[in-house]
Amino acid sequence: MSPENVAALQEKLLSRRAKTLLHHPQGMGNYFTFKTAIDILGLDWNDVAPGGVYNVTGSGYFDMGYMANHIGPSKSALDAFLKASTHEKLAIYPPDCMPELKVLVATKKFGRSLGPDFEVMGVEGAQGGIGYTYLTFLDEGDEVIVTDPGYFHFVPAAEACGAKVVPIELNAGNGYRLQPAEVEAKITPRTKMIVVCDPINPFGTVQTREELLALADIARRHDLVIFNNVTHNTHQTDDAAEQIPMASLHSDETPMDHVISVSGMSKGYGMPAIRVGFMAGHPALLRGAFLTKMEITKIHINYPGQYAALAAMQDTDYLATSTQTIRRNYAHIAETIAMTEGVSIPVTPSYGFCMMVDVSGTGVTAQEITVGLLKEKIAVIPGDGLGDVKAADYLRLNYSHPDIACFETFRTALPKAIAEAQAGLYVEAVAQFFEKAGTARGRVIIDQIAVRRAQAAQLQAAE
Repeated sequence: MSPENVAALQEKLLSRRAKTLLHHPQGMGNYFTFKTAIDILGLDWNDVAPGGVYNVTGSGYFDMGYMANHIGPSKSALDAFLKASTHEKLAIYPPDCMPELKVLVATKKFGRSLGPDFEVMGVEGAQGGIGYTYLTFLDEGDEVIVTDPGYFHFVPAAEACGAKVVPIELNAGNGYRLQPAEVEAKITPRTKMIVVCDPINPFGTVQTREELLALADIARRHDLVIFNNVTHNTHQTDDAAEQIPMASLHSDETPMDHVISVSGMSKGYGMPAIRVGFMAGHPALLRGAFLTKMEITKIHINYPGQYAALAAMQDTDYLATSTQTIRRNYAHIAETIAMTEGVSIPVTPSYGFCMMVDVSGTGVTAQEITVGLLKEKIAVIPGDGLGDVKAADYLRLNYSHPDIACFETFRTALPKAIAEAQAGLYVEAVAQFFEKAGTARGRVIIDQIAVRRAQAAQLQAAE
């Protein structure tokens, strides 16, 4: 079928929701990743990402791109998973979330006890929580306040629901956090939701107690939903920082009944494959999410995975040792950035294992450097999948890998990748990718590439 006929078929048969995503700059396949670099470099997919997995697992490669926790699960979680993988448990529909797991999740992840005004339900990872939150609370024409940059799926999922996204730029001026005054200024009669991702993906910063209380007050006064995603709050990479789940701030004076909280087992406990996550909030609101989930995917989630989650969250030794590994890795990256000309860290991450590197001082795009890094067997993701802000200047890094060789390889790979990008080896391939994707954000990046190449040519001529 010709490209024209494919487009015509999509136009005739796809829903508005699906058509919204076809050419969305944050729709999968429309933003640049290390996967794009595989094709640009002419590599064999089975050598880099064998078996169709979403992480780079090929021999000699290191994945610093997608946010899987590369430390992996604890032995206690694996043992619990295997023990629960019985004929009896696999032959029945499981609970949406086991009672004892709900109790633990409520207090450990969200800082609040179960009760008449607070309940937990199971979902397919924190990602499932995003989808059910949006489907439950957003209608056509509603407005959603989000950060830019922000997690890939906060924006397209909202727009697929017919909502309008209202971005707030994260920068040095606001400490790479949501400032209540900036949020208040964005409120209109159409505003329905504020997305508070805390710790923020991609910077790893956390909101202060005062900011969270002020945001909750805004939500109460304007009858808004706060979507509080805390999935990166397990590892405290900066021991001076404090991450506070909004649910834990509930009191008679400051009720958190407008807050929907979400977390999962992928980031903190190294188990993305089990697809176990949690939504929490007032039962009156969760009832809507429960029914939405039941009619779309069925309420049940991975049963052995629930037992693994229960064991993992009680394993304090795992948490302590994995936190030490993550802190060691960040320190190594910080040294690498300090010794590499043209790159910098905009803000020190406080929680999780997610950070940004600004490469704007190199004179080339993050996308070109991404290709060069994969050539050196390091997989990363540039910023165009995370928003308009510095889309060609940011690299997002995952620093959870347990093998220090990952970060030693990154140290030697980064200057090589920059030099190859500055030599123009990948510029045409990057531009062609964005031409094919056909997004507005991609066209801006193409224009930026042209300007930077012209500036480089002028400098060369002057020399």
